[in-house]
Amino acid sequence: MRLLRILGLWFGLAVTVGNTIGGGILRTPGSIAQLLPHETPFVGIWLIGALYALLGANALSELGTMLPRSGGQFIFARHAFGDYAGFVVGWMDWISTCASTAAIGVVLGASIAWVMGQPPSLSPHVATGIVGLFALLLVMGTSVGDGAQRLTSLLKAVALMVFVAACLFAPRPTAAPASIVAPAEATGFAAFLLAAQAVIYTYDGWSGPIYFSEELHDPDRDIPRSMFLGLASVALIYILINIAFVRAVPLSSLAASELPAATVADTLFGAKGALLVRIVVIISLPSAVNACLLMASRVIFALSRDGLGLPMLTKIGAGGAPSLALVAGAVVTVAFLQTGTFDQIIAIAAFFFVASYTLSFMAVFVLRRREPNARRPFRAVGHPWTTGFVLLGSLGFLGSAIVSDRRNSVIALGILVLSYPVFRLMRQPLPVPSTNPYVSE
Repeated sequence: MRLLRILGLWFGLAVTVGNTIGGGILRTPGSIAQLLPHETPFVGIWLIGALYALLGANALSELGTMLPRSGGQFIFARHAFGDYAGFVVGWMDWISTCASTAAIGVVLGASIAWVMGQPPSLSPHVATGIVGLFALLLVMGTSVGDGAQRLTSLLKAVALMVFVAACLFAPRPTAAPASIVAPAEATGFAAFLLAAQAVIYTYDGWSGPIYFSEELHDPDRDIPRSMFLGLASVALIYILINIAFVRAVPLSSLAASELPAATVADTLFGAKGALLVRIVVIISLPSAVNACLLMASRVIFALSRDGLGLPMLTKIGAGGAPSLALVAGAVVTVAFLQTGTFDQIIAIAAFFFVASYTLSFMAVFVLRRREPNARRPFRAVGHPWTTGFVLLGSLGFLGSAIVSDRRNSVIALGILVLSYPVFRLMRQPLPVPSTNPYVSE
């Protein structure tokens, strides 16, 4: 039941970039342009989103270095609030991560099918093949997963920067394309809040390194450095992409587009534009598939190791990877792909997604008070003000999620009620270890 401590800072950076940058940055600028139809706030909101994410990383870096165990935010929720809170956070994190892997796989599969001249109906089957290939690769060992994550994340960064350069240096069209913009959802400060929410969701994924805390060579330094440097890289890419979009087409054209990246590419490169966007997607998304499979395996492994999951999923392969946990995540992902239910699962899990961050930020306050003398290699800078700011933001987002999607929020609350008897049935007593089983030698 020991994971290998063989990952370093470059893996942390790769998983931050790979897990954060998905297809959202190619779509979200359209809704932002609709809400903020002026260039300065349109670009500036991405700086504000980066600052908010950095403050969140500031808080989670304290928890990650204080509790250097692989498993994500489940670790913090269980330590601060008990087994049941950890059970809910962990299982919803695992299920939603598998559903997210399926959603990413479908987008990737659709792009591959399009380039090959195949019908869109083939995309779930292409995605199934991609998930299967990555799962086979990752069960070979942690070092293989490390190499795959670093390579695919590097390719993603290069592909996006080439796309940005192509948009910035291509001849600007003389005539702006005509566009009809639908009325914005809100105006004024309400529009700013909606835009901020969309941007912060697009930045989500920066917490990737905490899923591998006990596998990092030096978690005390690697966790904060990988999240901060990774977020800085992501913010740079996001801001450059939006500057390139604004240079290429008017904001009204972005606001009227469901896929702004395609609109920009079509405007600048004509018939070749669609092919360019598909190629960028094909190069960019494998890193997200790899990261999600790795993260999901660590969550269900940690749950099972702590007596809140299935004991069989604690098996470690010869290469140091939680092999059965990886297979379980791939199987659930493929089930989502074949049934097409991942969108609904993600919508329901959005409630728990925001609640998990809320609990983590609350945990910083709880543990500072309850365990003031605990080892904290990294202390959140500016606490309690910085932590309090992101906590209030998370509470606001949680309220917004409940108001804007009442149906799925009610379903999520129902799942929360039903989860307690399931928790009571699944929880298993653990033997008292003679040595710490959570830290590898």
